[in-house]
Amino acid sequence: MTGKRSARPGGRAPFPTRERVLEFIQDSGRPVGKREIARAFNLSGADRIRLRDLLKEMKEEGLLPGRRRHRPAGQFPEVTVIEVTAVTADGDVLAAPVRWDVEDAPPPIRLLPERGRPPGVGDRVLARLSGPRGGIWTARTMKRLDRAPDRVLGIFRADDTGGPYGGKLIATDRRVRHDVAIPRGMEGGARNDDLVEAEIVPGKPLGPRLARVVENFGSASGRHAVSLICIHSHDIPHEFPKEALDEAAGLQPASGSGRQDLRALPLVTIDGEDARDFDDAVWAETDTAPGNPGGWKLIVAIADVAWYVRPGRPLDREALKRGNSVYFPDRVVPMLPERLSNDLCSLRPNEDRACIAAHLTIDADGRTLRRRFERAVMRSVARLTYEQVQRARDGAPDTATAPLLEPVIEPLYGAWTALAAARAARETLELDLPERQVLLDEAGRVSDIRPALRYDSHRLIEEFMIAANVAAAGHLERRNRPCMYRIHEPPAADGLEVLRSALHDLGVPLPASGLRPADLNRILKHTAGLPQGRTIHELVLRAQSQAAYSPENCGHFGLALPCYAHFTSPIRRYADLLVHRAIVGGMARSAADGLPAGAEGAMRDWGERISVAERRAMAAERDAVDRYMAAFLQDKIGASFGATVSGITRAGLFVTLAGTGASGLVPMSLLPESSFRRAGRKRRPGGVLEGLAVQIGDTVQVRLRDAVPVTGGLLFDLLDDGKGRQRRAKGNRAAGRVSPTIKDKI
Repeated sequence: MTGKRSARPGGRAPFPTRERVLEFIQDSGRPVGKREIARAFNLSGADRIRLRDLLKEMKEEGLLPGRRRHRPAGQFPEVTVIEVTAVTADGDVLAAPVRWDVEDAPPPIRLLPERGRPPGVGDRVLARLSGPRGGIWTARTMKRLDRAPDRVLGIFRADDTGGPYGGKLIATDRRVRHDVAIPRGMEGGARNDDLVEAEIVPGKPLGPRLARVVENFGSASGRHAVSLICIHSHDIPHEFPKEALDEAAGLQPASGSGRQDLRALPLVTIDGEDARDFDDAVWAETDTAPGNPGGWKLIVAIADVAWYVRPGRPLDREALKRGNSVYFPDRVVPMLPERLSNDLCSLRPNEDRACIAAHLTIDADGRTLRRRFERAVMRSVARLTYEQVQRARDGAPDTATAPLLEPVIEPLYGAWTALAAARAARETLELDLPERQVLLDEAGRVSDIRPALRYDSHRLIEEFMIAANVAAAGHLERRNRPCMYRIHEPPAADGLEVLRSALHDLGVPLPASGLRPADLNRILKHTAGLPQGRTIHELVLRAQSQAAYSPENCGHFGLALPCYAHFTSPIRRYADLLVHRAIVGGMARSAADGLPAGAEGAMRDWGERISVAERRAMAAERDAVDRYMAAFLQDKIGASFGATVSGITRAGLFVTLAGTGASGLVPMSLLPESSFRRAGRKRRPGGVLEGLAVQIGDTVQVRLRDAVPVTGGLLFDLLDDGKGRQRRAKGNRAAGRVSPTIKDKI
């Protein structure tokens, strides 16, 4: 593939379509990988992350084989043995041939539905293949065979009836749509309700799946069981290797030698009530310089993690592997051992701590006039919470905040007012989707789930951190130093289609091109008072490109910033640690705690790794909240709720409950015919049904049919579609009654 390609605004190459990627692979005449594809299309930064996702999608669609080097998918024999490799959220069973004589791995195959129990991951069948049609191979089962060894995480249910099985395993992964039998003698000491990992063992073709317990994690009703499930389901590294712990144990507090002394300044930390790691402290005062009327001087002091975590050593290797800390309602899986995160690098009050201080001077409109960075030693005068600071600001200080109100807290709010003005002038994307806060009692049970409170004190700290992050990125860019940028590209056209469709139904236009955050803000404001307002907020969020880390700057769409990096949380984000090292290396080229030799060549790989780790953490945290939500609603089976339709797939309607924000599924098979227009249940190419009277954003009434804390699945019946069409209960749908095939629908 040769010749010049048209550039995006700013000189960047356009992102290739599936067809162009396939064309390049076919024309190459040799195996090619992601690096060669990215080079051919001049992709960099977030586009490399996007390319990886595209290649993954193309593998799942059967357009590409599954190894790193890609060739067009080959041909299959008409009849062959295949093994199930995955079951999608929509219920599609994907498989691959057991034997494949071509150098590259085969494309996945979609196994057509059949009567009886569907095969699960690891099952093998003799199948007749056909295709490809649109790049997809399909297979029809001729005979069930044995299955390959596999492992399943689940809850052990003991069987005391004296039968051949000591119990069964209820999988924690909702995609595993069957229980697994544990033969007697293979329980591995597991007791009823233990969380275990089991290895699949051979069984009879028509019998239940069999497994033996290989690891026991203790009671599934234990205080930390939910987070433990998410940690293992998402492969979150959670145990530090001995060499990392030994290195942390041997660390001593940094000396004040060669550092600026900031201990006389009343720096304070402001965090949540349950925070344990305090990695940022703030201070502000009015700028008395005649040339800056109404201006402010700010200091954002960040724990000097780079001093302790040196490149290439055990602590550094483990931090890179983890990428970030992971936060669950009951625990934190830290990026660094507690010796650092809760001690040496925690800016605890009345203790000397090493820091890197960002000194900023801003004008009355919040524009940064000057910035500088220095290594320093500080001494926090108070550990404050958001609630404390807000109460003090509102006229109700306590004994801790009363003496700080005038000299410390009021100047912080004054500087924040200027920074907020700059934010408003930039017209950043202003999404208002409160986070859900899961409250646990002493036994680890859910006591309440409610929207997290958000005060002006939260916004104050957020703007101080953004200002410091912008300063760090600009500092490194001006000095031509390597930087791990935090990048966020504008929404891709295909990501906007669902939003555009929902807005079209409301008569609200979406610009065809040149989309800016201000355009989305106007849409959010226009729809705020509508019943669909919250759903539009969620659709705007879903339409956004995934933020990522990259050594190549392409700006931050959501914050409306041309240059941005993460600097303020090196205790919990590896990206921030890299930025600290780049800043330190600029202070003293020979600094042993700066970026290591060869860092510029490794930055792209590091950016991709920590971007993937961030997504992994977000998925694990989201799954934990879903499981706690299902546990919270389990005793409300049969109850009715107001809800909003938040998604439509061929699996059914996804609805979000008012109040708790819980999301679940109304299966398509349970939808009444009144939910369809005369067009009936005709499928569009994407799998979504045409003729559906219910649309995204509609307000409906649903009844909770089942809640499965093990998987986090919620299943609902549609009672009223909001258009005057009510559904009568049928058959065994009394409150609290659970269908025996419920796991097949979650």
